[in-house]
Amino acid sequence: MSINLPHAIAEYFSADKKANPKVVSECFTLEATVVDEGNTYTGRDAIRQWMANASTQYTYKVEPFNISEEGGRTVVTSHLVGNFPGSPVDLRYLFVLEGDKIAKLEIVP
Repeated sequence: MSINLPHAIAEYFSADKKANPKVVSECFTLEATVVDEGNTYTGRDAIRQWMANASTQYTYKVEPFNISEEGGRTVVTSHLVGNFPGSPVDLRYLFVLEGDKIAKLEIVP
């Protein structure tokens, strides 16, 4: 199933698919935050490092399959398959957009 993602979110998943931490970080505002696995990363440098660590630690494929709005956030549910504990899993990506950038991302089961 193909879903229509807002530009910033589509760019994020595209950069993630290419395992390019620099391009992923550029999808975010300068002071954006990412919350993943109980850790918070603030600012593009921290987000770039978070993505660099994830892409060297694990090999995975993410496939968004649902989008909704919830409490001012764009929620994208994605199927994630890879060499990480618990694979495969469906995760919810909770995005807060600011203009054409991501201001906050929280990834939850």
